[in-house]
Amino acid sequence: MAFQNPEADAFHWLVDMLESVEVGLVVMDLDFRVQAWNGFMENHSGITASHIRDQVLFDVFPDIPKAWLSRKVDAVAMLNTRAFTSWEQRPYLFRFRNTRPITGTEEYMFQNLTISPLTSTTGAVDKICLLIYDVTEFASSKRALERANEQLAKLSMTDRLTGLLNRGTWENLVDAEYERYRRYNQDTCLVMFDIDHFKPVNDTYGHLAGDEVIRHTAQTTRNGIRQSDSAGRYGGEEFGIILPETDAENARILCERIRETIEKSTVETSAGDITYTISMGIAQLTAEPENYMQWMQKADEALYAAKESGRNKVVIGE
Repeated sequence: MAFQNPEADAFHWLVDMLESVEVGLVVMDLDFRVQAWNGFMENHSGITASHIRDQVLFDVFPDIPKAWLSRKVDAVAMLNTRAFTSWEQRPYLFRFRNTRPITGTEEYMFQNLTISPLTSTTGAVDKICLLIYDVTEFASSKRALERANEQLAKLSMTDRLTGLLNRGTWENLVDAEYERYRRYNQDTCLVMFDIDHFKPVNDTYGHLAGDEVIRHTAQTTRNGIRQSDSAGRYGGEEFGIILPETDAENARILCERIRETIEKSTVETSAGDITYTISMGIAQLTAEPENYMQWMQKADEALYAAKESGRNKVVIGE
């Protein structure tokens, strides 16, 4: 049977497709007055096409970045060419809530956006079409992968027990600080310290309690240093701190604050309450060390001197 009106049928199919497709479609004139608004936009905005027609988009959605979208639309209209932005450049244009259960962890819908020029019969651009693509599942998966990679990178750099930098990462920073000193000749200090009589703590209270003491030392150190400083667990009960742009006297003040805090604190464990002390050695970098390992040796010697002179002390190396 022949079609009675093929043009009308084709138009009907086109409208039906635009209403049902899982892509947002918005047509506006150059004053941003909405001329078309498909079913996707109705479903996610809660605003019907008849209600929004001839309204200025920014009046209905004041949170849309007006200056940014205006620049994009002006360029598209002037050059008569499409523009595209991804969710990585701007997470969304319309603040629609995410409604997909598989990606329910994301609060809002991530969107890619295509801005296309629409020409009149004279060839002039008189309208703009926005196509909004829901890319939440893809964006959510990519963000989760990035977070996982960041976490893996962090784990590879940090000590599992304390959360401080691990020995390899921290020692690399010591080397970098040594090279920075050779270039700029700014004051910088290295601190090596350890827990006094740690073996008896393990023998008396057990290794789990010993781990609590190590964690407490790490947290106290982290709380006592500046953002520019770098603390690491060097091994066992031994720790290190890099203090950039710090002379020996200011390093001593910082170390004394950490030492006194630990001396006055009590670590509560299931095996009993534990009090303990630390000994600390400081080495201000000079031209004498030929490499960072010799600088670390100087700090180690100062730590040994603190141990030999009675422990629970801060000693500045010669």
